Amino acid sequence: MANEAMPPGTLAQKIEWLIRNMWPDDVPRPRNNVEAAAAITNATGENMSSTTIWKLRTGRQDNPQFRTLTALASFFRVPIGYFGSPTEAEPLEEDVTFAALRRRVARGEIRHEVLRALIGLDEQTRRIVDGMILSATDNRVT
Repeated sequence: MANEAMPPGTLAQKIEWLIRNMWPDDVPRPRNNVEAAAAITNATGENMSSTTIWKLRTGRQDNPQFRTLTALASFFRVPIGYFGSPTEAEPLEEDVTFAALRRRVARGEIRHEVLRALIGLDEQTRRIVDGMILSATDNRVT
């Protein structure tokens, strides 16, 4: 599996990353696209079909309507620019990644001491740890 710490570049990858990492804590996790669409519709008021979610997640639709992107941005609490081109969205991706890490710390999934320790490491050690994390996430079964 690819590194889940940083949202990938394509729209489908970004949406999938949001569903996996930024799903609102106060909304039950979806088991399928029907539940995901219903949750987004209920939260935003924008009618979102399961087919639209499926097309977006699989890359079969890569140019959705602005109102669809607005609803997704609102639901996942990310700036609309997150869905822009890779060069436009790169700084926003770092902010969204940081928000996902903060959520995991708040849920107790990651200890804040671990994140603080990573920040304090020298560059060479961070690269070693980064390689270990990527290796571990690439080898796990999903």
